[in-house]
Parts: sequence; structure tokens; C-alpha cells
Amino acid sequence: MELDPAYKAMLMSLQVAAVCGYLLGSIPFGLVLTRMAGLGDIRKIGSGNIGATNVLRTGNKFLALLTLIGDSGKGAAAALLFTALYGPEQGIFAGAAAVIGHMFPLWLRFKGGKGVATTLGTLLAVNWIMGVIACLAWLIMALIFRISSLSALVALAVAPLAAFYVAHDIGAGWLGLFLAVIVWGAHHTNIRRLLNGTEPKIGDKKKAAAAAEAETPESSGN
Repeated sequence: MELDPAYKAMLMSLQVAAVCGYLLGSIPFGLVLTRMAGLGDIRKIGSGNIGATNVLRTGNKFLALLTLIGDSGKGAAAALLFTALYGPEQGIFAGAAAVIGHMFPLWLRFKGGKGVATTLGTLLAVNWIMGVIACLAWLIMALIFRISSLSALVALAVAPLAAFYVAHDIGAGWLGLFLAVIVWGAHHTNIRRLLNGTEPKIGDKKKAAAAAEAETPESSGN
């Protein structure tokens, strides 16, 4: 039985969105920026991750900020571009693929970051209400507990609830839930340290250094 042309076109657009989103998400801004600045391979510093947190360990706050903007921006760009070109479903696929690309980049043998910044950028682009609530949850948790990983985990847990019950956007809610599951999975070492009470707080350089040394490149990221 031959597929309906409109259905075939939709499947093709979803495939294009997924592939392009993945490739965009795979751009390792932290690695590229630190190399351009003459700081060497960021994967050989600290925890070995390619995200803004590890870039900050070089002592260059400006590069860390640029990395944060790049990592969050690529998720947002993927979602916004394919929403504009094809529709919200394709935007969701592209945004999700961008997060996967950041976490498992083709160019770095599928060893990337933990996807928090890229996820937040994607959530903001797909549904700004969900994204803003997630970012506020991160900020509030960070101000209260001063633990970055805990803030991220709570923010991503809140995101799908915000989409389902505040924004009433089912598609965004399922995206938030999917991304929360994979990003929580990437934070297994952080969760273990949180349970043990050894997770470093923001600004605790000695504890952060010890945690970074304990992590492997495969389990680290942003």
C-alpha cells in the first residue's frame, strides 16, 4: 500500500529535522572556543567535559559564558528553525535531536556533555512558559542550595509538569519528559554524590576539583 503523499512529506520533514538538529547539537562549542583561545583540549582539563562548567575551570569566565550561550543557543536554534520551516512537531524533533547531539556528538566519538544548557535552550524555544519555569526552578534551587547539579535535576523534573499543567502543551510536555529522563541518566554520578552528601557547591573549588577528578569524560558534561 502506497503511503499518502502528505504523510510521506511529514515523515521526511521529521527525518530532516532530526538529522539537522543532531548535527547542530553536535557542535562542541566548549572545545572549539578553548582551542581557538590557545587553551588546548578542554577534555584534558578537570572532568574532561565539553560544557561551560569545565570551561570555567580554565579560569576564563568569558569563554565559559560564550560556551553556555552556544550550547543553549544551538538547541533553541534547531527548535525555532524547524518550527518555522515545517511546524511545531518538527521543531520538537529538531530540539530533542540537538540535545542528543550535544550528549553524543559524532565528531567526539559520541562522548559529549550532560545536556543541561542545550535542554534549557530547547525548552525555551519550544514553549517559553515551560522554559521560563524550568529556568526559574534552576535559579531558585541554586540560590537556596548552591548546588548546580541539584538545580538542573529539579529544573528538568519541573519542566514537563509546567508544560502539561501550566502551558497545557502536550507536545512540549512529552519533550520535557523525554529530555528529563536522558539528562537525569547522564547525571548518575552527580546523583550518587548528592545522596552521599559529597556533591560540591557552587564556588567550592576544592570539592569541585575532587569531584572533577573522580569523573570520567564519558560521565561528565554540561
